[in-house]
Amino acid sequence: MSRGCLELEAGEEPLGRARRVGGGRRRLVDLDPGLRPALQALVEPDQRGDPMSPLRWTTKSTRKLAEELTRQGHRVYPDTVADILRAEGFSLQANAKTLEGRQHPDRDAQFAYINQHSTL
Repeated sequence: MSRGCLELEAGEEPLGRARRVGGGRRRLVDLDPGLRPALQALVEPDQRGDPMSPLRWTTKSTRKLAEELTRQGHRVYPDTVADILRAEGFSLQANAKTLEGRQHPDRDAQFAYINQHSTL
């Protein structure tokens, strides 16, 4: 801070930035390269979305995901989990109870098959 004060007193123009490019704390996904694959492994089996659309979402809570990742050795907070999921194209959706008709017994298998064969 003292260097910045000296620059201003000397009449130099401010840079327009508080930090130099590249300054600040490194992102957790850069420091822990196994974090993103571990999170994807937790979310992929239960991901939801329209197979014809690139929109994907998960109903797992970021708090529960962060707890599981911490158990696996990745120290992470729920806000960071949410940021990583958004960067991966996920939307966070809450579970909603709906009244539906009878479900076909192979419904989950049908969607798993569609998910395997869809190209996004």
